[in-house]
Amino acid sequence: MIVVAGEALIDLVPQGTGALAALRPALGGGPYNTAVALGRLGSPAAFCSRVSSDAFGQALLGRLSATGVDVSAVQRGPEPTTLAVATVGADGSAAYSFYVDGTADRLFEAPSTLPPDTRAVSFGTCSLVLEPGASAYEEMMRRAAAQGVFTALDPNIRAGLIPDADAYRARFKSWLPSVSLLKLSVEDAEWLGGTPREWLASGPAAVVITRGGDGLTAFTADGEYTVPGERIEVVDTIGAGDTVNAALLHGLAERDALSARALAALGPEGWTELLGFAARAAAITCSRAGAEPPYAHELGG
Repeated sequence: MIVVAGEALIDLVPQGTGALAALRPALGGGPYNTAVALGRLGSPAAFCSRVSSDAFGQALLGRLSATGVDVSAVQRGPEPTTLAVATVGADGSAAYSFYVDGTADRLFEAPSTLPPDTRAVSFGTCSLVLEPGASAYEEMMRRAAAQGVFTALDPNIRAGLIPDADAYRARFKSWLPSVSLLKLSVEDAEWLGGTPREWLASGPAAVVITRGGDGLTAFTADGEYTVPGERIEVVDTIGAGDTVNAALLHGLAERDALSARALAALGPEGWTELLGFAARAAAITCSRAGAEPPYAHELGG
């Protein structure tokens, strides 16, 4: 079981140009998209979050269940669902503004135990910024790492939600000893102001940097491994990074490599295959509107 911990929200995606373009609600949130992508790829997955009991919350859980994701660890509350208003650029890139005050996901409480047969836990995005839930997710991360569970982190920086950038950067560094796999975009890396080698020295067994259409690079103690991006016509990039998260975790699980030692033993061939798989999965997501990650059959298995 791969557990994904973090927010589920509604993306409001413009259906035209201009500030008053009609908005289409879409199910989203970085961790949520990762869980859906894992389910579509065929990995046993569970979602751990706090989700509203409103109509949006019901729809969010409905999609997870339909995808085969276990939702028994999801907490429920009467608070509203978080809203994210997306702006899609001419190149398909997406930017967001958020409506988060008093919403359900930020009131998450750390569970006393992980779901049975948990092999890995994935964290990231808004859930590690918005208090008091951020501290609860942090507690869950540290506890999982202390128990020897593989942990994955995608900061997925949303600068507009971070009131004190320096404090967040310091907090990010404090997480690294509890992280097995760190994945982040080149934009995230620039905002955080560190380097993959510095981060590796603090704890992770591997750091994966995504560069959009230019591909992905994995950094380990033994070397660097790069694959190019897949050439496709981009509709938008919503959910692309979340798909990479899921593809990496799925591929590692298939190789029985959800441990620091196994990551180190992948070698050039293993990393090239894994990164190539993630690049293909992300390309399919970018080729269609919204966060619609691929199914296993679309990737040849």
